Amino acid sequence: MKFIIQRDRLVQSVQDVMKAVPSRTTIPILTGIKLVANEEGVALTGSDSDISIESFIPAQENDQEVVEIIQPGAIVLQAKFFSEIVKKLPTDLVEIRVENHLQTVIRSGNSEFNLNGLDAEEYPHLPQIEEENIFKIPTDLLKAMIRQTVFAVSTSETRPILTGVNWKVEDGELICIATDSHRLALRKARIETIADDSYNVVIPGKSLNELSKILDDQNEPVEIVITENQVLFKAENLLFFSRLLEGNYPDTSRLIPTDSKTEVVVQTKEFLQAIDRASLLAREGRNNVVKFSIIENNVVEISSNTPEIGNVVEEVQSSSIEGEDLKISFSAKFMMDALKTLEGTDINISFTGAMRPFIIKPLNDDSILQLILPVRTY
Repeated sequence: MKFIIQRDRLVQSVQDVMKAVPSRTTIPILTGIKLVANEEGVALTGSDSDISIESFIPAQENDQEVVEIIQPGAIVLQAKFFSEIVKKLPTDLVEIRVENHLQTVIRSGNSEFNLNGLDAEEYPHLPQIEEENIFKIPTDLLKAMIRQTVFAVSTSETRPILTGVNWKVEDGELICIATDSHRLALRKARIETIADDSYNVVIPGKSLNELSKILDDQNEPVEIVITENQVLFKAENLLFFSRLLEGNYPDTSRLIPTDSKTEVVVQTKEFLQAIDRASLLAREGRNNVVKFSIIENNVVEISSNTPEIGNVVEEVQSSSIEGEDLKISFSAKFMMDALKTLEGTDINISFTGAMRPFIIKPLNDDSILQLILPVRTY
C-alpha cells in the first residue's frame, strides 16, 4: 500500500474515527485505526464494537486531487500514536506506505516515522446493513433533536434501557424521548420517509453524543437506516453505526399530564438566570433544590435556603398566570438543563399540583416538551 494525502484531510478523518476507538478493550486490534486505500480514495475505520465510524477521503473532490493512490492496500495502525503523529507532521502532504511485515512508513517533509502495523484482515467487519428502509433528516435538525433530548438520559446502569433515547417513527414523524425517571425530554419533527414504516428503537445516548460532534452544521440530509439491532447514519463521506439497546422502552405517554391546574408564562432567559442565581446557594450538598411560589400580581418568587450558608429570594415577572396558587420545589440543575434546550423567548409551564410532574414548553410550539418531577420538601 502506498499513497500521498493532504495532511489536514487526514487529520480531520482521524479525529472523526477516533471518537469510536476505545482506550481499553478485550479485542486488542480495536485500539487501532484501519486504513484501506483503493482507486476511489482512502477509508479510515474506528470501532469499539458498540459504535463504528468510517470516514472516507475521496481521491478527487471538486476537480482537485486530495489523495494520490500509488498502490492500493490495507493496514491497521495503533490509533493513539497514529493520531498524534498525523497532527504534528511538518508539511501539508503526507506519504504513507506499507513495507514487508506490515512495517508502515509515514513521511512528511524531513520527518519519517516507522510504525508496526497489524493485519487488516483481522479487523472486525462493519455490520452489513440492507438499505431498504431509509428515512432522511436535515443535519441541523438532527443535531437539534439530539441536543434537546440526550441530556435527559439516565447515567445509571441499573436500568440500561434508560441510558438510551427512544426513537419512534410513525406517520412520517420522528419522536425522540429520553428520561432518567426524574425528568423527561420529548422532541418531534416531520421527516422524509420512503416507505410508510414505523419503528420503535432505543439508541444509546453515548452514540448520539458522538454522532452530534462529528456532523457538520449544514443542511445536507443525513440518511438513517434502522435494522433489528443496528442503526446507520449516512452523511457525506461518513458512515456511523451504532448498536441499539435491547429491551422495551417504558411507555412514557401516561407520565405526561394532559390537564393542568396552573399555567405560568415567563421569559426563558430571565427565568433561567434567576434559577441559576438561586442555585448558587443550593449547590452545596446534593439537593440543589429551589422553591417556586406564585405571589400576587403575576409575580413568581424563586428562592433557596441552605441553613448553614444562607438564603436567596428573587421575584420574576410573569406575563400571565392562570389557575390555582402554587408552591413547588424542584432540582435547579434539571430546570436549567431543560431551559437551555428550549428555543423561543417565552415559555409556558403547566403545573397539576405540588407533587405532580410539570411540563415546560415554548409558547405556541408543540414540537418540544420538557417534563420534571418535583422534589418533596418538608
